[in-house]
Amino acid sequence: MARAWSLKARPQGMPKHTDFAMIDLDQSTLGAGEVRIANRWLSVDPYMRGRMNDVKSYVPPFALGEAMQGGAVGEVVESNDDGIKVGDMVLHMAGWRDEAVVPAAQVQKLPALDVPPQAFLGQLGMPGMTGYFGLLQVAEAKAGDTVFVSAAAGAVGSTVVQVAKAKGMTVIGSAGGAEKCAWVKSLGADAVIDYKSDVPVVKALGEAAHAVGSGGIDVYFDNVGGEHLDAALAHANMHARFAVCGMIDVYNSGAATQLKYLARLIGNRVQIHGFIVSDYMNRAEEFYKDMGGMLAAGTLKRQETVHEGLETMPDAFLGLFSGGNTGKMLVKV
Repeated sequence: MARAWSLKARPQGMPKHTDFAMIDLDQSTLGAGEVRIANRWLSVDPYMRGRMNDVKSYVPPFALGEAMQGGAVGEVVESNDDGIKVGDMVLHMAGWRDEAVVPAAQVQKLPALDVPPQAFLGQLGMPGMTGYFGLLQVAEAKAGDTVFVSAAAGAVGSTVVQVAKAKGMTVIGSAGGAEKCAWVKSLGADAVIDYKSDVPVVKALGEAAHAVGSGGIDVYFDNVGGEHLDAALAHANMHARFAVCGMIDVYNSGAATQLKYLARLIGNRVQIHGFIVSDYMNRAEEFYKDMGGMLAAGTLKRQETVHEGLETMPDAFLGLFSGGNTGKMLVKV
């Protein structure tokens, strides 16, 4: 019997294990154009927290008692479509379960790149595309810019660090704890601040910007919001560009970012641009070509935090909000 995780109750603040429940899935016969996939790798991502609230957003909320969705990589074990064969490894959005039946039109064969399949849920998947297009398209970052990246040890942030360095930029990363900071430094970051230290982020960023010789930042890639966004505003150079794809600091608390330095965007003509990666899905070929070149050149590193077994999905998801991952958080089914 196939199984899936469902949302049992809508979380109030930080989700709890009791907000989730495992359910059995009906193993129906395939319809025309459908495929059956044995999931091998499952993704958890911060945006999923927003789908647990019953509010209007860019994606519908999870329905209580029904199987949840998310990125997954699996092997096709049955197919009713000529374009997808048994044995194909595919990427799709019917995660949080061990088996999925979906229309073939909703799956993507994995690109022919020399990486393990789970990489297409991280650096070479949605998180990587978020970092790539957010940095280069949304923030219009260019060689010579100083880029500040929050959550730089995460799946998105670590990609931003490496792409920025490959494109000739100076990078300041923020991460929590000595081990994560060391990893971000190993990715090529010119300076790294530990937001878990006793030094306020706004002060640490100012010191880092002077240490790298820029005195301020030209680009801010925001995964966090909160104190990091305030600090970026405080140290924004003239015509700085902010790409905002996430604000994990406020997903559970609901508290508003203070924006103590918001007035600086007027005099410094700062541009703040929110975006969703789906805006750029039609440019996936461009992403894979450029990232594939960096991969072949040996300029990309990645790291994964892996939980074993479908039963661990809630643990993996909750770990996103407590700093439990370095690189991409995954569940191996």
